[in-house]
Amino acid sequence: MAGFVEGVDRGQSTLFPARLDDYLSEDNPVRAIDVFVDGLDLDKLGFVGVRSLDTGRPGYHPGMMLKLYIYGYLNRVPSSRRLERECQRNIEMIWLTGQLAPDFKTIADFRKDNGKAIR
Repeated sequence: MAGFVEGVDRGQSTLFPARLDDYLSEDNPVRAIDVFVDGLDLDKLGFVGVRSLDTGRPGYHPGMMLKLYIYGYLNRVPSSRRLERECQRNIEMIWLTGQLAPDFKTIADFRKDNGKAIR
């Protein structure tokens, strides 16, 4: 298509940055969320599941779930179903969650179970 700006061929192999961290600028607000939540004592704040159990399937860490929740709040993404989709396609969310993508039920349960601690 001569005369138009052309995109790349989807089948073409490309070399993306070697680290996920390279996709975000140093002043991206997502980095502030990450540092803020990592500095909190979630156990003292009353979050459920801070200590892992010896039985059953491992759950998502409440710190990661709180990062997801705060990101959604700041970016007007209130729905757990939309947050689930953002975890799969939004590079900021992928970076923030460490490429984890909890389903909408897990996100909704986190909100329900930790409502007092979140407030």
